Amino acid sequence: MIMKRLLPALLMAALLTPLCDGLCAPPLPDPQRLKYPPLTFTPPEPERVELENGMVLYVLEDRELPVVHVSAVIRAGSAYDPEGREGLAELTAHVMRTGGTRSMTGDEIDDLLEFTAASISVSAGTDTASADLFVLKKDFDRVFQIFSDILIHPVFDERKLELAKGLKIEDLRRVADVPQRLAFREFRKVLYSGNPRGRLSTIESVGRIQKDDLEGFHKRFFLPRNIMIAVSGDVDGKEVIEKFRRHFAGWHDAGRVHPVLPPGEKHSSPIYYLHKEGPQSTIIVGFLAPEKKSPDSYPFTLLDFIVGSGGFRSRIFQEIRSNMGLAYSTGSYYEGREGYGVFGSYAITKSETTGTVLARLRQILQDAGHRKVLEGELTWAKNAIVNSFIFSFSSTDLIATQQMMIEFHGLPPDYLRTYRGRIKAVNRDDVLRVAGQYLRDDRATTLVVGNEQNFDRPLSTFGDIHKIDWK
Repeated sequence: MIMKRLLPALLMAALLTPLCDGLCAPPLPDPQRLKYPPLTFTPPEPERVELENGMVLYVLEDRELPVVHVSAVIRAGSAYDPEGREGLAELTAHVMRTGGTRSMTGDEIDDLLEFTAASISVSAGTDTASADLFVLKKDFDRVFQIFSDILIHPVFDERKLELAKGLKIEDLRRVADVPQRLAFREFRKVLYSGNPRGRLSTIESVGRIQKDDLEGFHKRFFLPRNIMIAVSGDVDGKEVIEKFRRHFAGWHDAGRVHPVLPPGEKHSSPIYYLHKEGPQSTIIVGFLAPEKKSPDSYPFTLLDFIVGSGGFRSRIFQEIRSNMGLAYSTGSYYEGREGYGVFGSYAITKSETTGTVLARLRQILQDAGHRKVLEGELTWAKNAIVNSFIFSFSSTDLIATQQMMIEFHGLPPDYLRTYRGRIKAVNRDDVLRVAGQYLRDDRATTLVVGNEQNFDRPLSTFGDIHKIDWK
């Protein structure tokens, strides 16, 4: 009985008595105060070679895995589609891959790729097209033969073309089924109004495209001097360069393809409205922004991160979603391109709060240019961008492809090596300057997709309204 009464006291004493006398390790330091030398990282440099026909290669060896990756970029995209044939670049790329070559049908190519676990893809974006090959080293020679034939000698099989057109037309019929997809598609049209980048494919334009259109597009744009290729993986540099010389030796061209002119400045900033039945609205407010090689691209990258692309701590997310609780999805994006850049901020909200969210979104963008960027925000954005930069070099394929794209877009060769230093050098005044210069109300392109009858305030209170139709 006495022992039972003593047990709690003995247990407490044991817990309070040190288990060691001067032999225990000191308490762990605060991780926020740890000091360590700065990390340094220098990515490997791919070898650059220009072939006799003008094609540029970037080659980077990596023997860790027995695989080879080939990435090609071509100055050819939807911005080059002839008027009335919108969708031609996309269909050309698609049928290049599926339509076969002079030596193999498309179905035979599919069978061989499946048998070797290899992949070949060809696609077209706005300003560029791309072609990719991924293959085991042991199958590289025979699959590379197919890849080069697709680039040089595609056969635009009529049956495959009709199938591709049918798939694209059905996809266009379904665009309005996803309001957010519809909104961003229409935003591109109004942002690039008057520029070829704003002409998008329609059911009618795709229906007009014929085999000779694809052949003409290929002949005009798929040229050695208009293509750059990055090769990485388990290859011998000298051997793979000779392989490219042999495969592309008879392919020549005499001209060059020049970039499409960048979009022009806006002279008015109306509110574009597209009626769409449903309980939600999609709001997009965008601006033309600095091009990729402009010195302004560095402070603008930080501005975008602070305003909306920085996730939970960014202003748009914090205010509209966290504080107000009025957005299903919200944020911003910035992409510096060749000759121009694009910034967009967006929010998806219920119809009854459309006016409130649009007003707050515009106010957040205005505040960024009125001396309301804090040093703490800038430091956070710098650290996040600089620390995440290492993930741009997570594979030799990324390293080789990025170096190729630097030359393709006319950037300085040391762009990647100096990027972090240029981000770190940006100060608060730089961010305020670009915010005031680019995020001006008279430069804004605003689109609202939804049902105005349910909005909490008329869109006319924000400015002139231009109603647009989906087609």
